[in-house]
Amino acid sequence: MANEKKYYGTGRRKASIARVYINSGKGKIVVNGKAVEKYMPYATLVQNLKQPLILIGGDARYDVEADVKGGGFTGQAEAIRLGIARALLEAGEDRKALKVAGMLTRNPRVKERKKYGLKAARRAPQFSKR
Repeated sequence: MANEKKYYGTGRRKASIARVYINSGKGKIVVNGKAVEKYMPYATLVQNLKQPLILIGGDARYDVEADVKGGGFTGQAEAIRLGIARALLEAGEDRKALKVAGMLTRNPRVKERKKYGLKAARRAPQFSKR
């Protein structure tokens, strides 16, 4: 156990950044020092986060440890998912299966910045004729 190899992957989504480490184990997932079921409030997010592992059949072969910061739970779950997929690639898993399922594509949508003279990113003040 002393020379067990850890594989690393970085995931980003919206304002969230996840550092994900995987190594061989029994399928335990820890996020910020807590079990994933305790950290994430919704089971759908936990299921979403596990997709790359389930896809390659590694949900019982790998232990996952993730440090995530920024954003909300949805962004964090998707950031961890991308981090897991990238770490699995480093571990030598099937790239084609992950790529076809869309696990390796970073979702580029982030909040647009507010511009001066406007109320929000694109929302202009109400027009008044008089």
